Amino acid sequence: MSQFANLQMVDLKGQYLKIKSEVDAAIQSVIDNTAFIKGEPVKQFEEELAHYLGAKHVIGCANGTDALQLALMALGLKPGDEVITPDFTFIATVEVVALLGLKPVLVDVDMNDFTIDIDSLRDAITPRTKAIIPVHLFGQCANMEAIMQLANQHGIFVVEDTAQAIGSTYTFSNGKSQMAGTIGHFGCTSFFPSKNLGCFGDGGAIFTNDDALAEEVRSIANHGMRVRYHHDRIGVNSRLDTIQAAVLRVKLKHLDSYNVARQQAAQRYDDLLGSVAQLQIPARVAWSNHTFHQYTLRLLSGNRQKLIDSLKENGIPAMVYYPIPLHRQKAFQPYVDANAAKVFPNSLELSQQVFSLPMHTELNDDMQQFIAENVIKSL
Repeated sequence: MSQFANLQMVDLKGQYLKIKSEVDAAIQSVIDNTAFIKGEPVKQFEEELAHYLGAKHVIGCANGTDALQLALMALGLKPGDEVITPDFTFIATVEVVALLGLKPVLVDVDMNDFTIDIDSLRDAITPRTKAIIPVHLFGQCANMEAIMQLANQHGIFVVEDTAQAIGSTYTFSNGKSQMAGTIGHFGCTSFFPSKNLGCFGDGGAIFTNDDALAEEVRSIANHGMRVRYHHDRIGVNSRLDTIQAAVLRVKLKHLDSYNVARQQAAQRYDDLLGSVAQLQIPARVAWSNHTFHQYTLRLLSGNRQKLIDSLKENGIPAMVYYPIPLHRQKAFQPYVDANAAKVFPNSLELSQQVFSLPMHTELNDDMQQFIAENVIKSL
């Protein structure tokens, strides 16, 4: 077993203990005021996150999956409209597309940064394409400049899935910078506890600079209402809980320092593992910083499961994100043809190679030295 009792993929307790007095006071204030639904902390958090991101509007909702669904609903897409998404990502991104009766069009990803491959995206666009959902995977932005150029050329909406990259910055070729999630028509994020900005339950948010789209999302998320008991459209019930908003207000103040801690931990891993021939450390792209929601390596040769089992025996957790690409998932077989494997060579290869090591704000040199030594020993 590990000599480190708190060696986890994400050390939420350790993070909480450092801000315990702030968080406890924020939660107690909500309880004292008993405004558990749409309390003042929700509005305050939305305003503070909008200011942090440089976005005009932030609308809180129940979770990150709802955020994606609300964004797509607000765009007024019709059944059968095509929405392009990467094949190598968590299922929520594509799930909401199918749930709304839209057609998911899966495309391959780049082997270097794991985000949507621009050539594959270009080839997948048809007259029926109405939206693209790039995923900023593991903490690093997709090539948004190229994506927006294609989208503008073809009149296509862009919904950024920013669930793993909150706080990341995108830099355009002209030197202009914007925060992840503020470049497309919508940005969507999750506040799942393990995220870089995580709450103590479920939560999510949508970002936009478009007044009309923001109003549409707010109405849809509130049973289709703008005025109480006046239902202008079919909506849903998706709210950010007041207690979660209170927690997020505290943690937002620490987000930049959390991301720096993750970046420093990633650099330590690089130093320890970067010269190991069987491993490829995470690439850094020119257009985005990396906030390391995950530290994900590729095992270029060897037995991945044997490696993971060996680490586990020594008290070191390791995870595979994601072991089965979406085109191989049973739920999405109706959307792929029999020759799909030829279309997704990168996604298939990555799903067989990637593994992630513990990554969180409480990692220290000794922990990472222990992890790295065991990785090397287990190869």
